[in-house]
Amino acid sequence: MRFVGEPHHDGSALYVSSREPALGSRVTLWLRAPRAAGITGVHVRTVCDGEPRYTEARVDESRTGARVGGYGADDVWWHAEVTAVNPVTPYRFLLHTGRGQFWLTAAGPVAHDVTDAGDFRLVCHQAPPSWMSDAIVYQIFPDRFERSGPMPDLPDWALPRDWDRDPVIPSGPGTAQQFYGGDLDGITRRLDHIQGLGADTVYLTPIFPARSNHRYDAASFEHVDPLLGGDEALHRLAGALHARGMRLLGDITTNHCGDAHEWFTAAVSDVNALEREMFYFDPHTGDYESWWGVKSLPKLNWGSELVRSSMRAVLKKWLGPLDGWRVDVANMTGRLGRDDHNHEVAAMLREQLGAQAAFIAEHNHDASHDLDRDGWHGTMNYGGFTRPVWAWLRGPELDLPHFLGVPGGVPERDGLDTVATFRAFASHMSWRSLTHSWQLLDSHDSPRIRTVTGSRERHLLALGLQATLPGTPMVFAGSEFGLTGINGEHSRTPMPWNRPHDQDLDTLAAYRDLLGLRRAEPALRHGGLRWLHADADCLVFARETYEESLLVCVRRAPGPALSMGAQAQGVYNAPDGDVIPGDGPSLSVWRITR
Repeated sequence: MRFVGEPHHDGSALYVSSREPALGSRVTLWLRAPRAAGITGVHVRTVCDGEPRYTEARVDESRTGARVGGYGADDVWWHAEVTAVNPVTPYRFLLHTGRGQFWLTAAGPVAHDVTDAGDFRLVCHQAPPSWMSDAIVYQIFPDRFERSGPMPDLPDWALPRDWDRDPVIPSGPGTAQQFYGGDLDGITRRLDHIQGLGADTVYLTPIFPARSNHRYDAASFEHVDPLLGGDEALHRLAGALHARGMRLLGDITTNHCGDAHEWFTAAVSDVNALEREMFYFDPHTGDYESWWGVKSLPKLNWGSELVRSSMRAVLKKWLGPLDGWRVDVANMTGRLGRDDHNHEVAAMLREQLGAQAAFIAEHNHDASHDLDRDGWHGTMNYGGFTRPVWAWLRGPELDLPHFLGVPGGVPERDGLDTVATFRAFASHMSWRSLTHSWQLLDSHDSPRIRTVTGSRERHLLALGLQATLPGTPMVFAGSEFGLTGINGEHSRTPMPWNRPHDQDLDTLAAYRDLLGLRRAEPALRHGGLRWLHADADCLVFARETYEESLLVCVRRAPGPALSMGAQAQGVYNAPDGDVIPGDGPSLSVWRITR
């Protein structure tokens, strides 16, 4: 399927005059269309105060026929000025041709009427911090990254493990108790490695005291776990990162705490305690709600003002050393039965953090209903990025029981289905939410990408998509060495600093090259996205700014050569010329020169 003949619009600066419009401001929108599409007229439909309005667009003579992005010089550009009437103003294009009318929404052009769910959006809520647009995030599970010294004395419930000799227990008894002794000062020692990959933002999974190695069962939010070096070690790490111009994000559980947390122990010790209202207790049995029935994770009741004031204080307390938060199971926060405080809570907490702190929500399916509401800046985009990449690049021998709980393992899908998934998820959120969401290949909660792909070649194709598509790349520590893992627990393998046999140096070099390419090319961080071609084994797209276009081709298998329709200069693994070779598997990037 070829998309090159489609009219196009997205939320990037090439098509929208202001990506941070003020409420009530006027915004210019552009549409580009091939002259051969035969478009005779364009209207922009906005939904203002719940009612559709239509604004006639006109041909933009300054862009039509000019060199815009270096690609598609024969395109006709249309423009119209609209008003951002509401905090989120949906809009779409009505296109008139000799063959009739059709719509262009964020999901693409259609010749039939569709719901508003896929409309483009102007978002007037406070914008995410400007630094997030350029971020490359590096995720660290602290117990497995690096030790700064000998294993500390562990509590009696913990199971000490040798860093390089004891394999991770993937499931069953001992999984949450196994300790390898990584700490925050150990991370500080390895900042050259992280920065050398091109990452500029470190995200730590929880660092508060707990009764597990993952620490999602916090016993307190007041201090950093002494096993990690305590508060002083966090300040040392943050200081070292900030001195390099890098940033540090924490991980907070707004949905629950641990059953050893002082809030919960006070609540269970006295039915009259003020903390009792912070949880959901059954008045008859005394039982309490918890995350998926796991009693070590009692659920917080966001109908309680004490929960609200206490959690606001926690999130604000750690700003300074931390530059923002990733929120664990954000989709469940404030939700239980008839209660749904999620959007209110997200907006309240984001406001508490101020304008320069990142606020990213964990969702493992569809986050679109919770975005663009003045709360979360973006999501961990498992559904809209991780799953389609896995489905297209999974190895033939892959045998996993589920995908993050979805039964049946990882499906095998072709490039057409992959693009359809990318577009479907992206169309249900604003461009702003999409570009500030984390595009991840794996995490501490999933199998490793190397296990999913089964080969270095396909692993690096997945990395190429992560480095070149819109969104914020998030790398899970260890994947740059080609580490494997069949589930989240198994993927938390200690870093192979002293295990040369576990270091795939070719993969490491590719991470440096491709993340470095993203760091070097503004179009890969800020450009729009135009799909140009897809077939079973090949995806071709352009990342475009007003000044230039980069064309990306990802092939999972050999195929026919394709015409670019423009002269191009090779940027990554690509010859100069006007033809996309059929070699594969391959990843190639060109700069369009005319």
